[in-house]
Amino acid sequence: MRVTLRILAGPYSGREFIFDQHDTFLIGRSNDAHLYLPDDRFFSRHHCLLEIAPPQCFLRDLGSTNGTFVNDQKVSEVFLRSGDRIQGGQTVLEVQVASDSVVANISETPTLAGPVMVTVECTNCGRRDRAEAAPGETLTFICEDCREELKRRPQPVPGYEMIKMLGRGGMGCVMLARDEADSRNVAIKTLLPEVAVADQSLRRFMREIEVAASLDHQNIVRFIKSGTHNGAVYLVTEYVEGSDAAKLADSQGGRLPFRDAIQIISQSLDALAYAHSRGYIHRDIKESNILISGESPNLTAKLTDFGLAKSFTQTGMSGITMAGDMAGTFAYMPPEQIRDFRNLKPTADIYAIGMTAYSLLAGDIALDLGPGGDIAGTVRAIFEGKIIPLRSRVPDIPERLAEVIERALAKDPADRWQTAAAMRRALAHSI
Repeated sequence: MRVTLRILAGPYSGREFIFDQHDTFLIGRSNDAHLYLPDDRFFSRHHCLLEIAPPQCFLRDLGSTNGTFVNDQKVSEVFLRSGDRIQGGQTVLEVQVASDSVVANISETPTLAGPVMVTVECTNCGRRDRAEAAPGETLTFICEDCREELKRRPQPVPGYEMIKMLGRGGMGCVMLARDEADSRNVAIKTLLPEVAVADQSLRRFMREIEVAASLDHQNIVRFIKSGTHNGAVYLVTEYVEGSDAAKLADSQGGRLPFRDAIQIISQSLDALAYAHSRGYIHRDIKESNILISGESPNLTAKLTDFGLAKSFTQTGMSGITMAGDMAGTFAYMPPEQIRDFRNLKPTADIYAIGMTAYSLLAGDIALDLGPGGDIAGTVRAIFEGKIIPLRSRVPDIPERLAEVIERALAKDPADRWQTAAAMRRALAHSI
């Protein structure tokens, strides 16, 4: 499948943009937009963003002054269908969806390839059922009865004694367990595949397993094993006794003493330097993904949750998320992660670790998200908002420390620290 955006009217009439894999497409008057419209005053600098994963196409207005219109109706966000027309000012774009073997004619109004009914079999009990699937999608299915039973009583993993629940979500849980072979404590994360999101969630979980198995560093949660049992996919890792950096800061009024924060960030940078040297970027650095053990001043930090990690040495790899819920936590994402998430470089992690450091020190992020703090306002602040000076919020931290962190938050990747090791060295000399 592919999605084509064809410009029907405006200064670029006749131009086409063709997408055959997951990508983003930014429209506006800013020169970093994919569709750059400097002379159409109707458009805001960053007007709207499309996320495309053929055959799906999702549009989000970015809080534009004059609004985004689809088929003459003003929208804030919408899934687009083939034949839909996006309009603003003089410019009109038409969305076309076609299979690789069929190119839609502009005079036709083809329909978006919809879901089809397929027969699925429960991987736990073997019961058969019918479910909707996107064309070409492979479903992993657990029936409702088995799913509810597995949520109430998580499946034991052979060789491990389950001790207690550490966390539970709609897709699975994290358990504290004991390895029966050597009595060490471990954490076991399980994923219960759901029909509606099987493809996305399972791919992300398998990505986490793949990356975790390839990384071995003292500041990265250690991979032990993975497998499947009675329909549940599981990942066994070391158990970090303590909390995460977000909870640690919350326990101290929302922010940490700067020496503790630097210790945590420095160790996280060591982990990133190692991951980057192996060809991986994390793409989702934030306080809750840094696990902390020990007591001040002897804290140990370990990076976790590599579910969004991606090899930046491989080109053309498709994304893992889909429309409206892009990878990572928005407020911690650099501009290029929104604009071109498939081709990120390690400097994207530098920005996120800078935002994490700022938050641990100030108790808030470095951007003014405006009233409401919705996604559109957040994206606009990422592209256009100035960083709130750290010392205006925390006057007692060293000036050099503030400079190191603020450099990591530069909007242009070329202006940031170029390596995690370089930022780590700068931090060491900042106090």
